[in-house]
Amino acid sequence: MAGSSVDTPSGVTDPAGAARGYRPSGTMPFAAEFRRQASRRRTQLALGFMVLLPLIILIAFQFDSGGDDDNGRNEFSSLVELATSGGLNFTLFSIFVSASFLLVVVVALFCGDTVASEASWGSLRYLLAIPVPRARLLTVKLVVALAYSGLALLLLAGTALLAGTLRYGWSPLRSTVAAELEPTEGLLRLLAVLGYLAVVLLVVAGLAFLLSVTTDAALGAVGGAVLLWILSSILDQITALGALRDFLPTHFSTAWLGLLSTPVQTDDVVRGCISAICYATLFWGLAFWRFTRKDITS
Repeated sequence: MAGSSVDTPSGVTDPAGAARGYRPSGTMPFAAEFRRQASRRRTQLALGFMVLLPLIILIAFQFDSGGDDDNGRNEFSSLVELATSGGLNFTLFSIFVSASFLLVVVVALFCGDTVASEASWGSLRYLLAIPVPRARLLTVKLVVALAYSGLALLLLAGTALLAGTLRYGWSPLRSTVAAELEPTEGLLRLLAVLGYLAVVLLVVAGLAFLLSVTTDAALGAVGGAVLLWILSSILDQITALGALRDFLPTHFSTAWLGLLSTPVQTDDVVRGCISAICYATLFWGLAFWRFTRKDITS
Protein backbone atom coordinates (compact mmCIF):
# COMPACT_ATOMS: atom_id res chain seq x y z
CA MET A 1 0.00 0.00 0.00
CA ALA A 2 1.35 3.42 -0.96
CA GLY A 3 2.81 5.43 1.88
CA SER A 4 3.25 2.45 4.23
CA SER A 5 6.48 1.02 5.62
CA VAL A 6 8.00 -1.92 3.83
CA ASP A 7 9.16 -4.95 5.76
CA THR A 8 12.48 -6.30 4.59
CA PRO A 9 14.60 -9.23 5.81
CA SER A 10 17.12 -6.80 7.26
CA GLY A 11 14.67 -4.60 9.09
CA VAL A 12 12.06 -1.98 8.52
CA THR A 13 12.39 1.01 6.23
CA ASP A 14 10.48 4.25 6.19
CA PRO A 15 8.36 5.39 3.20
CA ALA A 16 11.43 7.05 1.65
CA GLY A 17 13.32 3.77 1.64
CA ALA A 18 15.78 4.65 4.41
CA ALA A 19 16.35 2.42 7.39
CA ARG A 20 14.18 3.36 10.31
CA GLY A 21 16.11 5.49 12.78
CA TYR A 22 18.57 6.74 10.15
CA ARG A 23 19.08 10.50 10.37
CA PRO A 24 21.43 12.13 7.84
CA SER A 25 22.08 14.94 10.33
CA GLY A 26 23.28 12.39 12.88
CA THR A 27 26.07 11.03 10.71
CA MET A 28 29.66 12.20 11.00
CA PRO A 29 29.30 14.39 14.14
CA PHE A 30 31.30 17.59 14.27
CA ALA A 31 32.91 16.64 17.59
CA ALA A 32 34.07 13.28 16.24
CA GLU A 33 35.65 14.86 13.16
CA PHE A 34 37.24 17.59 15.30
CA ARG A 35 38.86 14.96 17.56
CA ARG A 36 39.92 12.95 14.54
CA GLN A 37 41.68 15.90 12.97
CA ALA A 38 43.24 16.81 16.32
CA SER A 39 44.98 13.43 16.38
CA ARG A 40 46.64 14.03 13.02
CA ARG A 41 50.31 14.95 13.02
CA ARG A 42 49.91 17.85 10.57
CA THR A 43 47.33 19.47 12.87
CA GLN A 44 49.57 19.14 15.89
CA LEU A 45 52.61 20.47 14.04
CA ALA A 46 50.74 23.41 12.53
CA LEU A 47 49.20 24.50 15.83
CA GLY A 48 52.46 23.85 17.64
CA PHE A 49 54.32 26.11 15.25
CA MET A 50 51.78 28.88 15.86
CA VAL A 51 52.78 28.74 19.52
CA LEU A 52 56.47 28.36 18.77
CA LEU A 53 56.85 31.23 16.29
CA PRO A 54 56.37 34.12 18.77
CA LEU A 55 58.83 32.44 21.12
CA ILE A 56 61.38 32.15 18.30
CA ILE A 57 60.94 35.85 17.51
CA LEU A 58 61.29 36.70 21.19
CA ILE A 59 64.54 34.76 21.44
CA ALA A 60 65.81 36.32 18.21
CA PHE A 61 65.31 39.80 19.67
CA GLN A 62 67.63 38.90 22.53
CA PHE A 63 70.49 38.64 20.01
CA ASP A 64 69.78 42.05 18.49
CA SER A 65 73.01 44.05 18.63
CA GLY A 66 71.31 47.30 17.72
CA GLY A 67 73.82 47.92 14.94
CA ASP A 68 71.61 47.34 11.92
CA ASP A 69 71.90 50.48 9.80
CA ASP A 70 68.98 49.45 7.61
CA ASN A 71 66.40 49.95 10.35
CA GLY A 72 64.09 52.88 9.93
CA ARG A 73 63.91 52.78 6.14
CA ASN A 74 60.49 51.26 5.80
CA GLU A 75 57.40 50.19 7.67
CA PHE A 76 58.76 46.73 8.45
CA SER A 77 61.90 48.14 10.02
CA SER A 78 59.84 50.59 12.05
CA LEU A 79 57.76 47.75 13.41
CA VAL A 80 60.93 45.89 14.37
CA GLU A 81 62.01 48.90 16.43
CA LEU A 82 58.60 49.16 18.08
CA ALA A 83 58.12 45.45 18.70
CA THR A 84 60.09 45.42 21.94
CA SER A 85 58.25 48.37 23.47
CA GLY A 86 55.39 46.30 24.89
CA GLY A 87 53.32 43.15 24.62
CA LEU A 88 50.77 44.73 22.27
CA ASN A 89 53.50 45.94 19.94
CA PHE A 90 55.17 42.53 19.99
CA THR A 91 51.82 40.96 19.05
CA LEU A 92 51.39 43.46 16.22
CA PHE A 93 54.84 42.58 14.88
CA SER A 94 54.11 38.83 15.05
CA ILE A 95 50.89 39.34 13.10
CA PHE A 96 52.65 41.56 10.57
CA VAL A 97 55.38 39.04 9.73
CA SER A 98 52.89 36.15 9.55
CA ALA A 99 49.92 37.59 7.69
CA SER A 100 51.25 37.63 4.14
CA PHE A 101 52.53 34.05 3.92
CA LEU A 102 52.60 31.88 7.04
CA LEU A 103 48.91 32.22 7.87
CA VAL A 104 48.07 31.66 4.20
CA VAL A 105 49.98 28.36 4.24
CA VAL A 106 48.36 27.22 7.50
CA VAL A 107 44.81 27.97 6.33
CA ALA A 108 45.51 26.31 2.97
CA LEU A 109 46.87 23.28 4.84
CA PHE A 110 43.77 22.83 7.00
CA CYS A 111 41.27 23.45 4.19
CA GLY A 112 43.16 21.87 1.29
CA ASP A 113 43.86 18.64 3.14
CA THR A 114 40.23 17.96 4.03
CA VAL A 115 38.78 15.87 1.20
CA ALA A 116 41.91 15.24 -0.87
CA SER A 117 43.62 13.39 1.97
CA GLU A 118 40.60 11.09 2.39
CA ALA A 119 40.68 10.38 -1.34
CA SER A 120 44.42 9.67 -1.33
CA TRP A 121 44.00 7.24 1.58
CA GLY A 122 41.12 5.50 -0.20
CA SER A 123 38.76 6.11 2.73
CA LEU A 124 36.47 8.66 1.07
CA ARG A 125 34.22 6.09 -0.59
CA TYR A 126 33.82 4.24 2.70
CA LEU A 127 32.67 7.41 4.45
CA LEU A 128 30.02 7.90 1.79
CA ALA A 129 28.97 4.26 2.07
CA ILE A 130 28.20 4.50 5.82
CA PRO A 131 26.18 6.40 4.42
CA VAL A 132 27.15 10.01 5.06
CA PRO A 133 25.41 12.43 2.69
CA ARG A 134 27.91 14.22 0.49
CA ALA A 135 26.73 17.69 1.44
CA ARG A 136 26.99 16.87 5.14
CA LEU A 137 30.46 15.38 4.73
CA LEU A 138 31.66 18.55 3.03
CA THR A 139 29.95 20.81 5.55
CA VAL A 140 31.44 19.06 8.58
CA LYS A 141 34.91 18.94 7.08
CA LEU A 142 34.76 22.61 6.06
CA VAL A 143 33.55 23.76 9.49
CA VAL A 144 36.26 21.73 11.24
CA ALA A 145 38.94 23.11 8.90
CA LEU A 146 37.74 26.68 9.53
CA ALA A 147 37.68 26.03 13.27
CA TYR A 148 41.31 24.91 13.26
CA SER A 149 42.28 27.84 11.04
CA GLY A 150 40.70 30.24 13.52
CA LEU A 151 42.36 28.42 16.40
CA ALA A 152 45.76 28.78 14.71
CA LEU A 153 45.24 32.54 14.35
CA LEU A 154 44.23 32.86 17.99
CA LEU A 155 47.15 30.75 19.19
CA LEU A 156 49.61 32.93 17.30
CA ALA A 157 48.20 36.18 18.65
CA GLY A 158 47.57 34.84 22.16
CA THR A 159 51.05 33.40 22.56
CA ALA A 160 52.63 36.60 21.22
CA LEU A 161 50.56 38.75 23.59
CA LEU A 162 51.36 36.60 26.61
CA ALA A 163 55.06 36.24 25.87
CA GLY A 164 55.45 39.87 24.83
CA THR A 165 53.67 41.19 27.89
CA LEU A 166 55.72 39.04 30.26
CA ARG A 167 58.94 40.15 28.59
CA TYR A 168 58.24 43.79 27.66
CA GLY A 169 55.31 44.78 29.86
CA TRP A 170 51.78 46.07 29.27
CA SER A 171 52.36 49.29 27.36
CA PRO A 172 50.41 51.47 24.90
CA LEU A 173 50.18 50.31 21.30
CA ARG A 174 52.40 52.22 18.93
CA SER A 175 52.53 52.02 15.15
CA THR A 176 53.79 54.00 12.20
CA VAL A 177 50.28 54.97 11.07
CA ALA A 178 48.67 56.15 14.31
CA ALA A 179 49.20 58.07 17.48
CA GLU A 180 49.92 56.14 20.66
CA LEU A 181 46.92 54.09 21.77
CA GLU A 182 46.13 53.22 25.35
CA PRO A 183 46.47 49.50 26.12
CA THR A 184 42.72 48.85 26.28
CA GLU A 185 42.02 50.58 22.99
CA GLY A 186 45.12 49.00 21.48
CA LEU A 187 43.88 45.54 22.44
CA LEU A 188 40.52 46.25 20.79
CA ARG A 189 42.31 47.40 17.64
CA LEU A 190 44.33 44.18 17.57
CA LEU A 191 41.15 42.12 17.95
CA ALA A 192 39.68 44.02 15.01
CA VAL A 193 42.81 43.26 12.99
CA LEU A 194 42.48 39.55 13.79
CA GLY A 195 38.83 39.61 12.78
CA TYR A 196 39.63 41.22 9.46
CA LEU A 197 42.46 38.78 8.76
CA ALA A 198 40.11 35.90 9.52
CA VAL A 199 37.67 37.22 6.90
CA VAL A 200 40.39 37.80 4.28
CA LEU A 201 41.77 34.29 4.81
CA LEU A 202 38.35 32.88 3.92
CA VAL A 203 39.42 33.35 0.31
CA VAL A 204 42.37 31.01 0.86
CA ALA A 205 40.08 28.60 2.69
CA GLY A 206 37.57 28.60 -0.16
CA LEU A 207 40.18 28.17 -2.87
CA ALA A 208 42.01 25.37 -1.04
CA PHE A 209 38.71 23.62 -0.31
CA LEU A 210 37.68 23.81 -3.97
CA LEU A 211 41.00 22.32 -5.06
CA SER A 212 40.66 19.65 -2.36
CA VAL A 213 37.46 18.26 -3.91
CA THR A 214 38.96 18.50 -7.40
CA THR A 215 42.14 16.52 -6.86
CA ASP A 216 43.19 13.42 -4.91
CA ALA A 217 46.57 14.98 -4.07
CA ALA A 218 46.40 16.94 -0.82
CA LEU A 219 49.76 18.56 -1.50
CA GLY A 220 48.48 19.77 -4.85
CA ALA A 221 45.43 21.38 -3.25
CA VAL A 222 47.47 23.11 -0.55
CA GLY A 223 50.26 24.18 -2.89
CA GLY A 224 47.84 25.28 -5.59
CA ALA A 225 45.96 27.58 -3.21
CA VAL A 226 49.19 29.14 -1.93
CA LEU A 227 50.61 29.62 -5.44
CA LEU A 228 47.41 31.25 -6.72
CA TRP A 229 47.41 33.59 -3.71
CA ILE A 230 51.03 34.54 -4.44
CA LEU A 231 50.18 35.06 -8.11
CA SER A 232 47.33 37.39 -7.15
CA SER A 233 49.70 39.31 -4.87
CA ILE A 234 52.20 39.72 -7.70
CA LEU A 235 49.55 40.92 -10.14
CA ASP A 236 48.33 43.39 -7.53
CA GLN A 237 51.75 45.09 -7.68
CA ILE A 238 51.42 45.76 -11.42
CA THR A 239 49.96 49.27 -11.55
CA ALA A 240 49.38 48.97 -15.30
CA LEU A 241 46.37 46.79 -14.52
CA GLY A 242 44.65 49.87 -13.13
CA ALA A 243 41.16 49.30 -11.74
CA LEU A 244 41.36 45.59 -12.51
CA ARG A 245 43.50 45.21 -9.39
CA ASP A 246 40.44 46.01 -7.26
CA PHE A 247 38.98 42.67 -8.27
CA LEU A 248 41.99 40.63 -7.20
CA PRO A 249 41.37 38.64 -3.99
CA THR A 250 44.61 39.98 -2.46
CA HIS A 251 44.06 43.66 -3.27
CA PHE A 252 42.67 44.50 0.17
CA SER A 253 44.72 41.95 2.13
CA THR A 254 46.70 44.70 3.91
CA ALA A 255 43.73 46.96 4.57
CA TRP A 256 43.94 45.96 8.24
CA LEU A 257 46.63 48.64 8.65
CA GLY A 258 43.80 51.16 8.42
CA LEU A 259 42.41 49.76 11.68
CA LEU A 260 45.53 51.03 13.42
CA SER A 261 45.42 54.56 12.02
CA THR A 262 44.09 57.69 13.72
CA PRO A 263 41.29 58.10 12.85
CA VAL A 264 40.41 54.55 11.87
CA GLN A 265 40.21 54.02 8.10
CA THR A 266 37.44 51.54 7.34
CA ASP A 267 36.65 52.10 3.65
CA ASP A 268 39.11 49.51 2.36
CA VAL A 269 38.28 47.22 5.26
CA VAL A 270 34.63 47.13 4.22
CA ARG A 271 35.56 46.57 0.58
CA GLY A 272 37.98 43.84 1.59
CA CYS A 273 35.34 42.04 3.65
CA ILE A 274 32.82 42.16 0.81
CA SER A 275 35.41 40.93 -1.69
CA ALA A 276 36.59 38.09 0.56
CA ILE A 277 33.06 36.90 1.38
CA CYS A 278 32.08 36.95 -2.30
CA TYR A 279 35.15 34.98 -3.38
CA ALA A 280 34.84 32.48 -0.53
CA THR A 281 31.13 31.92 -1.24
CA LEU A 282 31.88 31.38 -4.93
CA PHE A 283 34.66 28.88 -4.23
CA TRP A 284 32.63 26.97 -1.64
CA GLY A 285 29.62 26.90 -3.94
CA LEU A 286 31.73 25.46 -6.76
CA ALA A 287 33.22 22.92 -4.35
CA PHE A 288 29.79 21.64 -3.28
CA TRP A 289 28.55 21.62 -6.87
CA ARG A 290 31.59 19.67 -8.02
CA PHE A 291 31.67 17.15 -5.19
CA THR A 292 27.96 16.29 -5.28
CA ARG A 293 28.28 15.42 -8.99
CA LYS A 294 31.64 13.66 -9.28
CA ASP A 295 32.25 9.93 -9.25
CA ILE A 296 34.04 8.82 -6.09
CA THR A 297 36.46 6.04 -6.95
CA SER A 298 39.01 6.44 -4.15
